[in-house]
Amino acid sequence: MVQPTLLVLAAGMGSRYGSLKQMDGVGPNNEAIIDYSVYDAIRAGFGKVVFVIRHSFAKEFQEVFSAERFGGRIAVEYVFQELEYLPEGLAVPEGRVKPWGTNHALMMAADAVREPFAVINADDFYGAEAYETIGAYLKELGGSRGRYCMVAYDLNKTLSDNGTVSRGVCGVDAEGNLTSMVERTQIERMPDGRIVFHDGGADEQLAEDTPVSMNLFGFTPDYFAHSKAYFAEWYAQNSGNLKAEFYIPTMVNKLIGDGEASLRVLRSAAQWHGVTYKEDKPALMAAIERMIAEGRYPRNLWK
Repeated sequence: MVQPTLLVLAAGMGSRYGSLKQMDGVGPNNEAIIDYSVYDAIRAGFGKVVFVIRHSFAKEFQEVFSAERFGGRIAVEYVFQELEYLPEGLAVPEGRVKPWGTNHALMMAADAVREPFAVINADDFYGAEAYETIGAYLKELGGSRGRYCMVAYDLNKTLSDNGTVSRGVCGVDAEGNLTSMVERTQIERMPDGRIVFHDGGADEQLAEDTPVSMNLFGFTPDYFAHSKAYFAEWYAQNSGNLKAEFYIPTMVNKLIGDGEASLRVLRSAAQWHGVTYKEDKPALMAAIERMIAEGRYPRNLWK
């Protein structure tokens, strides 16, 4: 049975949060969210973690998140996302400073990943159940192609008390496969208790248990080739927009629409935690303390 790889998207600096939040301590011994992600992945049978980072903070990051930190329990590799790292024949448009997005970051790991893999955001606390669920699915894929998956959360368990959030709202068919994923921005709970999104000035209500993506996907290595091929097409259509980003849902929707792949939606009833805003950190720290008290994590992860 194959050991899947964990691909951690850690190249973003978190502009709204105001610091390099990938390394910010949230646990009782200054553990970062990444520490809990790797710990949960090890317990779920993952064999390697690959971090997507940037050269500007590589030394600092690698000194903290090394194989030694994790007690040698999982192999560690690093790859880099930079603006100029583009497929042959493409160039950075004049004036472009914004990174190319999550699927471009994922593409940077093509030479480091040879097995089924899960991809996560560095600043999201997904919970042990999510890693067990996606890990079990990935271990059974073997040499399969085009059989992808994601862990979806109930919308009401992914909100922030400190501002609006953006979520990928998922359509799911009777077999549990994804039919569509639509990015909704400015989602919040209103004073009357409704959850609404404000895209384009509209106030449209969403159900409490609407399945949403938190960028916890599972892929097989063929996904890299699909991404490289489609990026050139996407670039031709979007290079004039200096803020356009090549997101994972963009690629997923393309492959599903073309019939090239299926994506199983694995539902999680867990509470998601994250630090979209700096004010979210105390709530996350309190949640970790509760989970430690319940015996779900040791007080010192790597002791």
